[in-house]
Amino acid sequence: MRRVVSSDPLNRSRFPVEPWRLVESEPSALDVGTTETLFSVGNGYLGMRGNPEEGRTSYAHGTYINGFHETWQIKHAEEAFGFAHTGQTIVHVPDSKLIKLYVDDEPLTLSVADLDSYERALDFRTGRLERELVWRTPAGKYVRVVSKRMTSLTDRHLALFELEVTMVSGDAPVIISSQIVNRQDGFDDYRRPGSEEGFDPRRAARFNGRVLQPRANWYQGGRMALGYETTNSCMTLGVAADNYIDTENEFESFISTEDDLGKQVFRVEAREGVPVKIRKAVAYHTSRGVPVTELFDRCRRTLDRVQDNGFEYYYNLQREWLDEYWSNTDVEVEDQPAVQQATRWCLLQLAQAAARSDQMGIPAKGVTGSGYEGHYFWDSEVYLVPFLIYTNPGMARNALRFRVNILPQARERARVLSQEGALFPWRTINGEEASAYYAAGTAQFHINADVAFAFSKYHDVTGDTGFMHRDGAAVLVETARLWADLGFWRTEADGHRTFHIHGVTGPDEYTAVVNNNMYTNVMARGNLRAAVSLMKELERDYPVAYRRVNDHLGLRPDEVAEWERCADAMVVLFDETLGIHPQDEKFLSSELWDVANTPLDKYPLLLNYHPLVIYRFQVLKQADVVLALFLQGDHFTLAEKRADFEYYDPITTGDSSLSGVVQSVIASEVGYQEMAMEYFLSGLFVDLADLHQNARDGVHVASAGGVWNALVYGFGGLRDYEGRITFDPRLPRDWPSMRFPLQIRGSRIRVHLEREQISFTLERGGPVELAVRGADVVVSGPDPVVVRLDHQGEDLPSLDAKHPVTGGRRADGSVITANVPESHDQRISGVID
Repeated sequence: MRRVVSSDPLNRSRFPVEPWRLVESEPSALDVGTTETLFSVGNGYLGMRGNPEEGRTSYAHGTYINGFHETWQIKHAEEAFGFAHTGQTIVHVPDSKLIKLYVDDEPLTLSVADLDSYERALDFRTGRLERELVWRTPAGKYVRVVSKRMTSLTDRHLALFELEVTMVSGDAPVIISSQIVNRQDGFDDYRRPGSEEGFDPRRAARFNGRVLQPRANWYQGGRMALGYETTNSCMTLGVAADNYIDTENEFESFISTEDDLGKQVFRVEAREGVPVKIRKAVAYHTSRGVPVTELFDRCRRTLDRVQDNGFEYYYNLQREWLDEYWSNTDVEVEDQPAVQQATRWCLLQLAQAAARSDQMGIPAKGVTGSGYEGHYFWDSEVYLVPFLIYTNPGMARNALRFRVNILPQARERARVLSQEGALFPWRTINGEEASAYYAAGTAQFHINADVAFAFSKYHDVTGDTGFMHRDGAAVLVETARLWADLGFWRTEADGHRTFHIHGVTGPDEYTAVVNNNMYTNVMARGNLRAAVSLMKELERDYPVAYRRVNDHLGLRPDEVAEWERCADAMVVLFDETLGIHPQDEKFLSSELWDVANTPLDKYPLLLNYHPLVIYRFQVLKQADVVLALFLQGDHFTLAEKRADFEYYDPITTGDSSLSGVVQSVIASEVGYQEMAMEYFLSGLFVDLADLHQNARDGVHVASAGGVWNALVYGFGGLRDYEGRITFDPRLPRDWPSMRFPLQIRGSRIRVHLEREQISFTLERGGPVELAVRGADVVVSGPDPVVVRLDHQGEDLPSLDAKHPVTGGRRADGSVITANVPESHDQRISGVID
C-alpha cells in the first residue's frame, strides 16, 4: 500500500527547513515521544533520548548502552524441543541527563512554562543537541536558559552537558540540581509506576522484578558514581559524573549519593545579567562481568581526561570526526531543501547507531529507544552494512565482526535444529535466539544468507582479503553447510535433479513456514556460490590461508563441489500462466487480500488480525520477491522484474518500514518513477513525520539505511554484482542534480548525476574501474570523467493501487479473487446495524 507522502510533510512553522540542523521552534506535549526520538544523541555505544534537561514532560527517560541487557525466562504455553528459552531486553541505564532548575523555588517544567522564546536544534555538523529559551517565571521574571548535550563519537564512554542560566530581569535565588537517577525499575521522579500502553509486539516488554542491583555508590569533591549488576544476565555497569560551576554569583553546593540517586545541588544568589554555567561530564562503562570497582576506575580515568583536556577539546574532536564523516557520506540533492534536510538527518542517525558499536551488533532502533527490545536483526546486513561499506568501511568491518563473535552460538543453534554448520539467530543481543514465535522468527533461515551477502559485498567492494580470508571464510563456510544440509534433492519427472528448501519463512512475515520461498532460495544460492568462489580463490591463490581454513573448519572432500551442485540446481519457482515468480509453492493458490479496501484503522494487520487469518491470504508485510530482485538482480531480466513488481506491489501493505525503500529501488529500475518517489518519501519521513505511529519507540535505523540505498542504488542507478561497479541512473524529474561519494577498494570517488550526464571525480587513492550503461569507464587523475546520458529510464504511469490483480486465472483454471476478511468488531457492528 503506497502511503502518499508530500515532498515536505512537516509543519514548517514548528520545524523550519535548515540544511544542517533539525530545528524545533515550539515545544509540544502532544508528540513528546516522537520528538524525544528525533532529537536523540548517540554514538553507537551510548545513546540518550531528547528529554529536556529538567526532566519533564517526557515519554521515556531513555539512556541506553548497546548490548547492555537483562535476560529472562521465556514462558511458552505449550513447550516444544528447541524453542528459544531466554529472552533479552535492553536496559534503561541510569539517567544522567537530568539537571533540574528552580528560580524563586519555582521549577522549570516545559509543558506548562510561559516561554517568551524557544529553539531546540540537533546540529548535524557538531553532533550536539542545543536548546535556548527565555522563561517568564510565575513571579514575572525573565530567565534565559541555554543547554548543550553531546555523546562523544571519539570517546564512546563519554557524554557532555552544559547548562547556562541568566536572569534577564531581576535577581533571584536559583537552584540547579544535577542528578544521576536509576529509572529502570519502573518508577518516575515521583515514585509512581510508568504508564501502561496497549498491545504492540514491536515495543519492549516490562520486567516483573528489579533489574539493576546496587553494588556501590560514592562521592568525593564534585564527583559522584553509582554501580550496578543486572539480576539475571550479571552484567555490570558504572556511571560517574563531574559537575563544574562557573559564575561570579555567590553560591554553595551539596553532593550526595544513595543506591538509585546521585545529585549535586548548587544554590546560587543569581544577579541580573550574571550567568551561571554548569558543566557536567559523565562516563559510562559496562562489562559482562568485571567488578563494579574496576568499572569505577575506568570512569575515573575517562573523567580525569576531561578534567585535563576541557570540554572544547572534545567538541573540536567531534567536529573533526563529523567533517570526515560527511565528506565520505553526504548525499547532496540540489534544489530540494526539505529532502536535503531529511536525508542528512537520516545519515546522522546511521552514524549515531553504528559509529562506536565496536563489534557489537547494530540494534533495530540504534541507541534511541527500547523498541524491539534492543535486538539486532537481519536488517543491519541488508540495509545498513552496504551503506557503511561504501562510506565508512571500518564501521562495516566492525559490524561484521559481531557475526564472527557469535559464530559459536550460531553453530550450537544449528545443532539444536538438527542441522550442520551455523544458524544465526533471527533476533538477539547476546548471540542466542530470542524469538519466542518460531514461525516468524527462527524459521527465517534467510538470516544466514543475509549475513553471507554482507560479508561478500564487503570483500568485493573494499578488497579487504585479510579480513575475508581469516574471519569471513568461517562465516561463509558454516552458512553454506547449513543450506546444503537444510535443503534436499528431488528427482523430477524428466529425470533431472533439483534442490529444494522447505519449512522456512521469508522476509514477508505475513506468510510463514512455506516451501521454496523465492527470496530464501535465491539468497541461499548466492550464499553457496560465494562460499564456493572464496574457497576456490583461497586454494588457487592463498594456499597458507586455505590450509588454515581447512585445519580450523575441517572441510570434507568434495564438500565445496557439493555446494556448487546445490546452487546450480536450486529451485527458483516461475509461474508461466501469470508470468511471475511465486513467493513460495502455495502462495498463488490463496486468494488475494484487498489491501486498498481494508479500513485504515486495521493497519498494521499484525495488530488487528490473528496470524492464521493473515496466513490464509496473498498479502505482504514487506517486500520479499521484490527484495530478491534488488539484491540478486543480475539473475533476472528487466521484464521479469517489472512483472513481479506489478503483481506484488498492490498486495504489499507496507506495514514494515523496511519495505518502501526497496520498492523505491525496483520501481526506479523498471520505470515507475512517480511510484519510486512516493516510496522514497515514505522511507525518508518514516520517523520525521511519524508515518508508522511508533517513532516514539526509537529511530527506524534500517529504514534510514534504506534511504541511502534508494538514493544511490535507486536514483543513482548503482549496481555492484560480484564486485563489478555499474551505473544506470534514474534521476527524479524534479531534481536538477544529485552528488554523492563512494569508497571503492581504498579509493574515494564523487559521483555527480545530472539529467544529461553523469560525472566521476577521483578524490583519493588509485584509479577506479566502473561502467555506465555498458560502457567501461576508468576514473583517474584530478579531472572529472563525464559520460553523456540519453535518458533517465522509462517513466511509466503509476500502477492503479486500488485493486490487486484479480479476474485472471491460475494454471489450474481457478479465478483469482480478492476480499477483506471481516474482523470481530466488523461482525458485531453488522449485527447491531
